[in-house]
Amino acid sequence: MNLNLSATDWQALLLTLKLAGMTTLLLALLGIPLSWWLANRRGRLRPLLEVVLSLPLVLPPTVLGFYLLLLLSPNQPLGALWQQLFNRPLVFSFPGLVAASMLYSLPFMVQPLLAAFDQRALPLAQAAAGLGMPPLARLRSVVLPACRSALVVALSMTFAHTLGEFGVVLMIGGAIPGETQVVSVALYQHVENLDYGGAHRLALVLLLLSVLLLLLGRYWGGRLSGVLLPSRKSPVESALEARP
Repeated sequence: MNLNLSATDWQALLLTLKLAGMTTLLLALLGIPLSWWLANRRGRLRPLLEVVLSLPLVLPPTVLGFYLLLLLSPNQPLGALWQQLFNRPLVFSFPGLVAASMLYSLPFMVQPLLAAFDQRALPLAQAAAGLGMPPLARLRSVVLPACRSALVVALSMTFAHTLGEFGVVLMIGGAIPGETQVVSVALYQHVENLDYGGAHRLALVLLLLSVLLLLLGRYWGGRLSGVLLPSRKSPVESALEARP
């Protein structure tokens, strides 16, 4: 298939993949411990934290982008600190795009992991602690194996969601070719210029990438959860089943 993308379109596509990769990696490093910490929390604070973490799912992206634009601007403490450290503004830059994408895609990383921790990993970890297993061994032998399919789903959904961001990236990054112009923004510009052929080609690339990622996520998630292959029980599960 000859996509016949222009040099600017290829630049936007590579930048989009770079943004999605960095956002997914950084959110994995942040989301796994955050989800585990939240799964171990009980009381009135947890529902409030879950609501705050889920806000990007219901807020219009332009609303979130507007407040991020204010927060990251050089007139605010965070933006001023960045300007002082790196001698350039955080808004309308690639690091600003990464920060905004992390916030916007945070629920897609946290929610699958939190559900897996709540329903499977946490009860097993508590049972392992009752059997005298050390904390590091519980993490390696119980928690991570119990939530690996959820981790695959979280990673694939976060990457796919970041690929299609528009409102937030437009508000924070604008459309600077090679620096902040991602595929969704380039597609919008094609439409504005009545270049429907160029818009169609970029939309097709995004569609194919998203379908491929979701299929891979479901396939590997299914394999790891034992849907396609017989599941292997952890030593803790076997010990629990063996107890009278």
